[in-house]
Amino acid sequence: MKRTLVFMFVNPAANYKTTKGTVETETAVIMTVGVKDYEEACIAAKELVSNGIKAIQLCGGFGNIGVAKVTEAVDGKVPVGVVRYDNHPGFDGESGDKRFL
Repeated sequence: MKRTLVFMFVNPAANYKTTKGTVETETAVIMTVGVKDYEEACIAAKELVSNGIKAIQLCGGFGNIGVAKVTEAVDGKVPVGVVRYDNHPGFDGESGDKRFL
């Protein structure tokens, strides 16, 4: 049985229903899902968990607060990991917390 894992990134131009892609191997399905902000990230995370994903990896655009919000949203049902940048290079050196809160 294949495990489905999610890499989630945050970008104001994204929409979690349409900004996504999938890579599949013999043992895993890796979904990439873009969200426009932290609120949408929480909505998407809950939906993904209800659809059976096994883990969420957040991009470095999520600041500490963003990671906490997604972690709280999934309520311990799946592990949430994170790629870390204190100041994300794609956001002109700002934290996602500054951009999305």
